[in-house]
Amino acid sequence: MVQADFAARLESVLIAPDATIAQAIRQLESAGTRALLVAGEDRRLRALLTDGDVRRAILADTPFDRPCISIANATPITARAAVTRGEALEIMDRGRDDFVVNELPVVNDDGSVVGLLLRSDLDAGYLPELSAVIMAGGYGKRLMPLTEHTPKPMLPVGDRPLLERTIDRLRESGVQRVAISTHHLADRIIDHFGNGASHGVEVGYISEDQPLGTAGALRLVEDVNAPMVVINGDILTGVDFRGMLAYHREHDAALTVGVRRCELQIPYGVLECDGPLIQGVCEKPRQSFLINAGVYLVEPSALESIPEGRRFDMTDLMAALIGEGKRVVSFPIMEYWLDIGQPADYEQAQVDIRLARLER
Repeated sequence: MVQADFAARLESVLIAPDATIAQAIRQLESAGTRALLVAGEDRRLRALLTDGDVRRAILADTPFDRPCISIANATPITARAAVTRGEALEIMDRGRDDFVVNELPVVNDDGSVVGLLLRSDLDAGYLPELSAVIMAGGYGKRLMPLTEHTPKPMLPVGDRPLLERTIDRLRESGVQRVAISTHHLADRIIDHFGNGASHGVEVGYISEDQPLGTAGALRLVEDVNAPMVVINGDILTGVDFRGMLAYHREHDAALTVGVRRCELQIPYGVLECDGPLIQGVCEKPRQSFLINAGVYLVEPSALESIPEGRRFDMTDLMAALIGEGKRVVSFPIMEYWLDIGQPADYEQAQVDIRLARLER
């Protein structure tokens, strides 16, 4: 039988069928398993809910107050309690003809849940090593005068700089090499991190003599032979980078773009007109958009589409890859995310850190 602490994990991954999608998102974050077991009071398995199910619901603009079972897989592949490691991997691999199976519910003969097996329990090397690039060369003009003598990514959030929090998050996701793209007040960043040894990662630097945009500096990264996380230096997030990589591989993407759902409410009644005739009215409608969250996964082959020595943004890279017929996919970020670009956002980050919202 696979040796795993089923009992401890089981309590963190069980969720009731009538729990809302919003509740499921919070539980997925705290469990850290990328999957939940939907079961009733009798603990019989009703469905498997993965983070992929939630991200697809976000793309479909599904309301978060719906029951989580409405977006879950009601016929998941399962294993019996006596399953061996080899048998569990074989069961997962057989499921790959139709979809990627990285989570395997374990049940008794009567269908009651015993535990949840993850592919990472069985094969720690199933995802390749990740490296990362942090774009930290901007001037941060909107945060002046705070950024007059301090690069925006080095502004303190709580008890340490934002950039240090980002590197810690990357290290916890298994990233061992981080390149930091610098321009404005680069010495402040280099003096703080050095070679990265004191922060548990290998840190290198990409010096931009002139601003190269959010993608141009990627052409200067050396020895790229695996997907890279690319993240803007002013992003505070709890995104699951390993989950993002699994999603990236599942969709065979050249570029995966982290997106965030943003809702705007128009504070007026909106009229539906056909010429001068009013055909209807919608009072204070709410509109939903997916915005670029400044977090990416980039295949080495995608770097060939970046021109050398001139400004080139990630939006330019998206357009270039799409024009070349390569796959560019969206990855909805359901975890904590905040773009610290405005004074109000910076103040909000301090509140969120104090209330530990990043860890929820």
